[in-house]
Formats: sequence, structure tokens, C-alpha cells
Amino acid sequence: MSSNKKYRWYVLAVFFAFMLLHQSDRLLIAPLTTPIMETFGINEAQMGAVVTGALLVGAFLYPIWGYLYDRFSRPKLLALASALWGSTTWLSAIAPTYKTFLATRASTGIDDSSYPGLYSLLSDYFKPSVRGKVYGFLQLSQPLGYLLGLVVATFLVSSMGWRKIFYVTGSLGLVLAVIIFFTVREAPRGSSEPEFEGVEDIGVHKFERKHALGLFRKRSLLLLYAQGFVGVFPWNVITFWFFRYLEVERGFDESAILLTLGPAVLMLAFGYFLGGAVGDFAFKRTPRGRLLVAMSAVLIGAVLLTITMNIPISERALFMGMMILTALFIPFASANVVSTVHDITLPEIRSTALSVQLFIENAGAALAPFIAGLIAVRYSLHDAILWICLVAWALGAIILAFAAYNVPEDISSLREELQERALSEQEAQALGKI
Repeated sequence: MSSNKKYRWYVLAVFFAFMLLHQSDRLLIAPLTTPIMETFGINEAQMGAVVTGALLVGAFLYPIWGYLYDRFSRPKLLALASALWGSTTWLSAIAPTYKTFLATRASTGIDDSSYPGLYSLLSDYFKPSVRGKVYGFLQLSQPLGYLLGLVVATFLVSSMGWRKIFYVTGSLGLVLAVIIFFTVREAPRGSSEPEFEGVEDIGVHKFERKHALGLFRKRSLLLLYAQGFVGVFPWNVITFWFFRYLEVERGFDESAILLTLGPAVLMLAFGYFLGGAVGDFAFKRTPRGRLLVAMSAVLIGAVLLTITMNIPISERALFMGMMILTALFIPFASANVVSTVHDITLPEIRSTALSVQLFIENAGAALAPFIAGLIAVRYSLHDAILWICLVAWALGAIILAFAAYNVPEDISSLREELQERALSEQEAQALGKI
């Protein structure tokens, strides 16, 4: 048991490295936007289409990845995803024209939808009471990956060029594919649930169509899906366009951008973990806790971003301070939403449940960079970022409130079903010993 407890931390570390480097590769497109636009001679709308293409490909593959994860070995599929990341990044690095770059960069979206199996596997290594912190820690990789990409782009793009940078990040994907394939083990589905504590042999419950269709009868889950449609718009707009906003509309040079974004991204990273930890704390006191934390943070983030974006250009220190404070609250909802999806779904369909969530999130938000680009061409990046974020967060907060009202019933239903399974398996094991 002790070795298993130690091993789960190794699995978490491997997946953190996978997500950190994968997010760095995926989000490098933002700080490399200007040199890529100069290479191909394109405008903001055309560059926005590049990101939208990858997001659309990833979005539509979420259900397929989710189904495969619930049917087959999750570690082997994650190794495949890492190999796809490496190879498609190499293809985008050698693209000679804008059209081929648009197509090859879209192909990088194939592996972007591989995370549901990763979260599902970790849910079988860690108990529900700590999943918020675990998922929050894992999601540190997103902003840290962005920061790593920002540092790489700032210091290496002039000497290496954007194509060689993609060669390096693509190679890292191939290395991680080998590590995951040979060192990460599958875990019995549902093995970390408290109902199965003390059960020696957990029965194998396979993916069933009726259970998957039953996801769409859970009111709280449907509301989370609705919230997901608008919830990722701000993240996609901020991660893709904020670098250029600082560069073009606030007049920051590369070093000033790094000094400004660096602390904000670090605070954003801390916000993922803190949001998950606060969600775990609230969840122990009420089943609505996670979603109430998420809803509150969304509203606070909307207010703070409005103040930050309207600070005069000359007030750089104040802008930086407010941006850091805003960054703390932006990611609070993320780990809590993922944890809630797992709180109300059976272990053998968790990849499918989360893949539907992420499919809806990315299918909606895939157009965000392109829409923001269109608004920027007509108005400004300031208006594009602020308008999209405020509308999305206002709608998201309303939906999260309704989800929080409904979630206790769905959590109770899941716990009862898992308790029945545990009792049934204990009885079967007792009869087998007679």
C-alpha cells in the first residue's frame, strides 16, 4: 500500500511534466504571433483563424478520446497523444506557406483533447476529498507552460527563429511518449472511492451506453456543460491576444512584457491550486461548496479585469499590480468544475463525461480568438478582450449558481450507487471464501 501511495505521486509528476511541456508548446503560438504574422504576411483575423483551427480539431475529437479512454488502457493512449503532439508540431515547423501552416497547426489539435483520460486516471489514484488540490496542482502547468513559452520566445526567437523553437518542443513530446508508455500503470476504475475502502478485489465495471446516455439526465452536469460553452472564451482570448495587446496598444517592448506578464502568470498558476484547495475545503462542509467557490471567483474576476483594462497606459505599475490581483481569481473555477464532474459520474464513464464537458467548452470557445481578431480589426484589442470576457463571465456565474443548487442530489445518487456496488462485491468475496 505504501509503495502504491508513493507511486501515485510519481504518476502525478509525470502528468504534470506532460501538461507543462504540452501547454508550453500549445501556447507558444501567442508570444510568437508577431514573427509568424511577419513570415506569412497576414493580419490579425488570419492569425486568429490559425488558433481557431487547432481548437476546432481538438474540440471535435474530445468525445472520441473520451470513449477510447473509458474502453482501453489510459496510459497507452496518453503515450499515443504525446507522440502525436511531437509529430504534428514538427509538421507545423516546416510549413512553407500560410495555407499549409493553417492546416498543420490545426493538426496539433488532435492531441489537445487528450486530457480527460489523464484526469480520469488520477481520479483512481486520489480520493474525492483531495482531488481539487490535485487537479489544481496539475493545472498549474497551463500558466507555467505559458510563462515557459514566453521566456523561450523572448530570448530565443531572434537567434533561433520560431520554426526551430517548434522543433525543440515537438521533440520533447516524443520523449515523454516513451516515458509514459513504459512507466505509467493503469489503476482499477473507482479504486480511490471511499465506498471501496477495505474491498480487496474491485470488480471491473465497463463502459456501458446506458450509463453514458444517463449523463444527459443529470441536471447539475447539464448546467456545467452549459457553463463550459462560455467559460473558456476568456482563457482563449487572454492567452492568445494579451501578449500582442501589451505590445501594440500599451507600447510594451519584449522585456517589459516579460517583466509584466511573468508575475501575473505566476499568480495565475497559484490561483489554480488555491482555487482547488478552497474548493476542497468548502466541499467538506457542503456538497455545493466547489461550485459556490467557482461562481464567486468568476464575479470577482470580472470586476477586477474591468478595473485593470481601464487603467491609463501611463500607469504601468498600477496596471501590473491590478493584473496580478486579477490573475489570482481567473482560474479558481477550473479545478472545481473538473472535480464536480467526477463527483457526480461513475468511474467507468468519467473520461466520457469530462470529454463532453471539454468538447462543449472548446467548441464554443474555439471561435474566441477569431472573433476577438475581428473585433480588434474594427475597434481594438482592448475592446475585444474586455467585451468577450465580461459577457462570458456574467453568463457563467448565473449558470454556476443554478448548478450549485442542483448538485447535492446528483452527488447523493452517485454515492448510493457506489455503496451498492461495494456491498455487492463484499458479499461476493465473502461467499467465495466459504
